[in-house]
Amino acid sequence: MTEPLPRGAAARNPSMADVAQRAGVSHQTVSRVLNDSPLVKDATRERVLAAIQELGYRRNNAARMLATNRSGRIGMISAHLALHGPSMIAAAVQAAGHEAGYQVSVIGLLEISEVSLRDAVERLLDQAVEAIVVAVAHRDAVHLVRGLSLPIPVVLVQGVRPGEPMAAGIDQHAGALLATEHLLDLGHRGVAHVSGPLDWIEATQRRLGWREAHEARDLLPGPEVEGDWSAASGYDAGLRIGHHDEVTAVFVANDAMALGVLRALHECGRRVPEDVSVVGFDNVPEAAYYWPALSSVDQQFSDLGRQAVDLTVRALAGEDEPEAALLRPELVVRASSAAPRR
Repeated sequence: MTEPLPRGAAARNPSMADVAQRAGVSHQTVSRVLNDSPLVKDATRERVLAAIQELGYRRNNAARMLATNRSGRIGMISAHLALHGPSMIAAAVQAAGHEAGYQVSVIGLLEISEVSLRDAVERLLDQAVEAIVVAVAHRDAVHLVRGLSLPIPVVLVQGVRPGEPMAAGIDQHAGALLATEHLLDLGHRGVAHVSGPLDWIEATQRRLGWREAHEARDLLPGPEVEGDWSAASGYDAGLRIGHHDEVTAVFVANDAMALGVLRALHECGRRVPEDVSVVGFDNVPEAAYYWPALSSVDQQFSDLGRQAVDLTVRALAGEDEPEAALLRPELVVRASSAAPRR
């Protein structure tokens, strides 16, 4: 039978001492459980965790920071969180941070500017973050991030170059090659492209992969239309491409635009994939339920989140400018791509 809490304990937040009393252990044992010490026996650990659950104890992070001179918090700056890629990256970093024992504070930029970026940095420094992960693939923002001089590690995610230190990324160029080569291998010639806005580094990387896939086979690429990542811009691009009867395949730089392209091709009387094959990028969960189901490049955002946090932890442990290889995406082939009609 457990002992009752001291008088007045119910009127305040439970303390570590309350947990120790409820579990029948020392204050030090509770501390060891909270810090995942291997010195605690399993039965004792379970008893302490049960007491924490019963009392609703929450660790005092402010006190922990004073005792360890560490906040246990990573900051993250992102932009365009309404889009699938940025939102998935933010969620992946938060999940990986939690697995590594860190809380992650995310600040979303409403605009891309030096003022907004520096304001976000200052807000995170005010929270005593130990490191900052920046996931903003806009060309100007990446340039600003690379010029930051901060007393804590800064890890860049998105828009990164192969071999770049303190940077985690997915190989956008390789993903575009996969998509375009898939269509060329099926027998299409002169694949059209709907790009993202070309002030985004990842849009230019995907565009380069599309062009190089044609150059490697001594083929001229099909028509190119620039979009803005939205389904509406994909629809407009699809209407323009749909009137080119010679176009039998389109590589679209993200799945939202691909959805608009599918609608536009339907309205132009071009069947997918019988008349025109379509491949997207991102492999959003809905891609399997487009009509027809969309072939798309999967970016494995969860792996990217773990890689970004791993670089962060390695830098905090004292490693000088740790590096990580770019993650290689995978092509998921579905019903929207097929060999052209002869």
